[in-house]
Amino acid sequence: MTYKLWNFCKELQTNYDLIDLTHPLDNDSPYWSGIPEGSVELCKTCFDWGNPMLECLIQTFKFPGQFGTHIDFPAHFIKDAPSSEAYGVNNMIYPLCVIDISAKVKDDVHYAATAEDIKAYEKIYGAIPDGAFVALYSGRARHWPDMNKISGIAEDGSENFPGWSLDALKYIYEIRNAAANGHETLDTDASAEAAAAGDLACERYLLSKGKVQVEVMTNLDKVAPAGAIVFVAWPNIKGATGLPARVLAITPRK
Repeated sequence: MTYKLWNFCKELQTNYDLIDLTHPLDNDSPYWSGIPEGSVELCKTCFDWGNPMLECLIQTFKFPGQFGTHIDFPAHFIKDAPSSEAYGVNNMIYPLCVIDISAKVKDDVHYAATAEDIKAYEKIYGAIPDGAFVALYSGRARHWPDMNKISGIAEDGSENFPGWSLDALKYIYEIRNAAANGHETLDTDASAEAAAAGDLACERYLLSKGKVQVEVMTNLDKVAPAGAIVFVAWPNIKGATGLPARVLAITPRK
């Protein structure tokens, strides 16, 4: 017998590249400095080999929602807004657009992607499709797991890293009706944008629109700028404002 989806699965595995956009995590993986120490405890044994009840190994996992490559839900920044239970499997697959700002970041570590960057992308690859996931490639993922380097922490303690501008996000969400965005850094807003606003205004904006985002992504340079699809999966936990995610891109070979 012939099953179309099985044949489709084989085609994806054979004719396309599967790219993991997720950083690996362990007990030494970094997280935002505002989260209390001791918030991460992975792979702790709670049921060990040699137990007469059952010969097996069971572990526990403790981590903040915003840990490693993670998804943020509106409740993260917007009081009483939807949290994880409002987003299901229909929110786990998107057309993927990758905006490359890495050359501009080399000249300006504070570079904030603009609506003009998005329009320049569209002149080459066509309009961002409805319901797309739009990701920024800045090159910062190469610094993982050194969060100080990813965030560009200077001697005076200031942060210096690229990201989104508000007009870029307004363009992808209000003109193009994207569903989600992503980036390699820990914050949505370029550091200079956040300093000028006195807030993470870009992150607050997109979450107020009921959109979601994935932070601390990697391997975006291995994905075709247009034509790929992305799967974003997370544990089915109710009430979460954010959760570590496993993110997979299926991309045409470059």
